Amino acid sequence: MFRALADPTRRAIFEELTRQGEQTVHALTHYAGVSQPAVSKHLTVLKRAKLVRHRRAGRETHYRAQPDALAPMVDWLNHYGAFWRDRFDKLEALLERMD
Repeated sequence: MFRALADPTRRAIFEELTRQGEQTVHALTHYAGVSQPAVSKHLTVLKRAKLVRHRRAGRETHYRAQPDALAPMVDWLNHYGAFWRDRFDKLEALLERMD
């Protein structure tokens, strides 16, 4: 998931789908400002990370964000956020004792 969102174009596509809802590859190509094959490759990476889903409607493929897929990353960040807050609190206490 981190690798999928590390690329700024993929991150922008995911954010666009999150904000605007379901969109076609054509609309995402126009938004991203890159070629349709490039957008398709980015969407494949996002699909593998389970960050987007797609559905076919005739000749068009529609994509939508799956923001719930971010839950493991949010949990991981919360865990390490608490860890570092505790460490910084202990460092602050130590520095105050040293003064």
